[in-house]
Amino acid sequence: MTMRRAACSCGQLQVVCTGEPVRLSMCHCLACQRRTGSVFGVQARFRRQDVSMEGRSTAFTRVADSGNSVTSYFCPACGSTVYWDLNALPDFVAVAVGAFADPSFPAPKVSVYEARRHAWALPTGIELEHMD
Repeated sequence: MTMRRAACSCGQLQVVCTGEPVRLSMCHCLACQRRTGSVFGVQARFRRQDVSMEGRSTAFTRVADSGNSVTSYFCPACGSTVYWDLNALPDFVAVAVGAFADPSFPAPKVSVYEARRHAWALPTGIELEHMD
């Protein structure tokens, strides 16, 4: 079985995921742009029972562009967001793909909130899930 480890920049906060993600997506919403400091966020969603957390985290809850609550967990030492809970999907955990630091990690299959994306930021050949 596949096991992947994601970590913050300093390595203090880590997430171990077993199995394959159930969804790989990139999000162009303004909240993800602010959370990442980039033009989009990329998440790997795993079943909660396949994820374990190690280290200290600080939580921040916000209302997403969808209107649902999202609680992000970040390292109190270096500030990196590693994972988050989606209130509307309590059986899943989303993990920042960049936190895996693995260039061979599978590519996202879905893109959301394209209305908010930077025109130059979307690769071709990816499924678009239209959301405003």
